[in-house]
Amino acid sequence: MKLLILLSTERQILGLQGLLPPKIESQDIQAMRFQRNLKKMTEYIYLMGIQERNEKLFYRVLMEDIEELMPIVYTPTVGLACTQYGHIFRRPKGLFISILDRGHIRSILDNWPETNVAAVVVTDGERILGLGDLGVFGMGIPVGKLCLYTACAGIRPERCLPVVIDVGTDNETLLKDPFYMGLYQKRDRSQLYDDLIDEFMEAVVDKYGQDTLIQFEDFGNHNAFRLMRKYREKYCTFNDDIQGTAAVALAGLLAAQRAIGKPITEHRILFCGAGEAALGIANLITMSMVEKGLTQDEARKKIWMFDKDGLLVKGRSQETDSNQEAFVHESPGDVQSFLDAVNVIQPTAIIGVSGAGRLFTHDVLKKMGTLNKRPIIFALSNPTTKAECTAEDAYTLTDGRCLFASGSPFDTVTLADGRVFTPGQGNNAYIFPGVALAVILSGVRHISDTVFLETLADQLTDEELAEGRLYPPLSNIREVSVQMAVKVVRFVYANNMAFRYPEPKDKDTFVRSTVWDINYDSFLPDIYEWKGMNPAPDH
Repeated sequence: MKLLILLSTERQILGLQGLLPPKIESQDIQAMRFQRNLKKMTEYIYLMGIQERNEKLFYRVLMEDIEELMPIVYTPTVGLACTQYGHIFRRPKGLFISILDRGHIRSILDNWPETNVAAVVVTDGERILGLGDLGVFGMGIPVGKLCLYTACAGIRPERCLPVVIDVGTDNETLLKDPFYMGLYQKRDRSQLYDDLIDEFMEAVVDKYGQDTLIQFEDFGNHNAFRLMRKYREKYCTFNDDIQGTAAVALAGLLAAQRAIGKPITEHRILFCGAGEAALGIANLITMSMVEKGLTQDEARKKIWMFDKDGLLVKGRSQETDSNQEAFVHESPGDVQSFLDAVNVIQPTAIIGVSGAGRLFTHDVLKKMGTLNKRPIIFALSNPTTKAECTAEDAYTLTDGRCLFASGSPFDTVTLADGRVFTPGQGNNAYIFPGVALAVILSGVRHISDTVFLETLADQLTDEELAEGRLYPPLSNIREVSVQMAVKVVRFVYANNMAFRYPEPKDKDTFVRSTVWDINYDSFLPDIYEWKGMNPAPDH
């Protein structure tokens, strides 16, 4: 114990507190990790190792082959990397702030070597993708998100700060794992948790400024909504799982609207899952329907939700979360399963955000094909193993008529008759980098939900739509992100949300001029031919 206290003191004296995970490890554990790591996660480790050694090379390669490499730095591989984070750990890439650091968070931020931070992505590791509570192993998510800030939107990497808040973990496997790198304690759910988050938010603004973007990522449902409500009018913040997922799903529905020719106001939508992602999507769809002429009540009646306890209806025995109340309806009849819900409600679109695996069964997919000429099927749960169905099943069981999107990538599908479909990936990376760039450039201090109505649908060509795509190719994501940023910059200035003046006249040129250059810098001084003075005359 004396040694641990000594080492903890040593960290503080050397300015390392927060730069390393909370656990203090022996060299024996570190050596064991190294030995076990030799043949594990080679792609991810190699790629992220290049990021550590040569940042510009890393981003050049990532941008040039984004379709191939994004699944490694982001979903689905990043999920596997998080589960193995302590086993493949090489060096820290962000700040680790534990509940034991209360009262000292500002000094931990002072340990971070970069002083001009514009964007922070923070997680408490409680709900990592569909994998659950991974504690400090969730650091892979903010690191991966901020990689995409740079790769997709050209935000300078030194202006990005990944953070994990460690209040413990309820994952029993991790609490018994010698390679776990966080606090060996159950999650603290007391007032101390809220005090810690409050102190963190205040410290970030005090250190980096009121317009610092703070993106919340993979917090548990019970905290995600209340923290978003608590902070949204006080800080420049958004929750990507709620608002980013909602924006990309809405964009997919609006693209599907183009393919079907049916306005969004005429759709009936059934969710599989009723957590933060489902509620975020449902609320944004409601806003879009209201914008198109429906009342809020009329819009909400077109949206149904089914969770692990069944359909959200009045009088059901299971308790309903207060965030779900807007989408609780009178019972439409006897519904015991998701298939029953499809049969009774007869939706035009089903959206899976349950994180529970293959809940869009063959019977569900066949029924959607029977009910609709062009059924909309979104299996958005991540990683791939948690998706509600595969792209192949969706296209095959609807005879190629469905409009499909997934959260993680699926390969191209070829049907028996030779038709080829390219599944759309409803990837939040289409949204959050461009929004983040716009927010940073325009000095927005509070991010309105209306920002997320600025969709991608108009960036999809007719040819891409004919291929089965609902989103532009990932290979174009840099241009997509820049155009998204331009749209949002125009929107926030037009609606008096921007605080950076003077307002740029040419928004497109303004945004493009800020994109980070991945070419190597020259360290030569300004060298030019200098003929000097005329020689002094002879005497």
